[in-house]
Amino acid sequence: MAKVTGIGGVFLKCKGDSNALASWYEKHLGMSLESFGGCVLKWPDDKANDDGITVWALADKNSQWFSPSESSFMINYRVDDLLALIEQLKAENIDLVAGPESHENGKFAWIMDPDGNKVELWEPKLWDERNKP
Repeated sequence: MAKVTGIGGVFLKCKGDSNALASWYEKHLGMSLESFGGCVLKWPDDKANDDGITVWALADKNSQWFSPSESSFMINYRVDDLLALIEQLKAENIDLVAGPESHENGKFAWIMDPDGNKVELWEPKLWDERNKP
């Protein structure tokens, strides 16, 4: 049987100026924009020791996981150094919604983008129960 093998793209319908939102992601999260206006994230650029994975999951209709966002989605971005990125974001007056937190599969923190979408930042680690606080 044919099957899905990975995430091929993430596409957001913007509430306002899509160029301004794209520039915000480029400036604050280092997502370099290509000539077509989007960012191409390549697995070889990711140096985490988990060999590169993408998690896909569904939330219950009553879940507060995405709060305070009212969006029906949340995107998790893999990052190479969460604590350094948090310091950069704080210096740029971008507040954390939550985190940082350590879990058995890495470190997490959450911010909001200018469109009101909750963004999950993840510094991945190989799954290890010893990583759990």
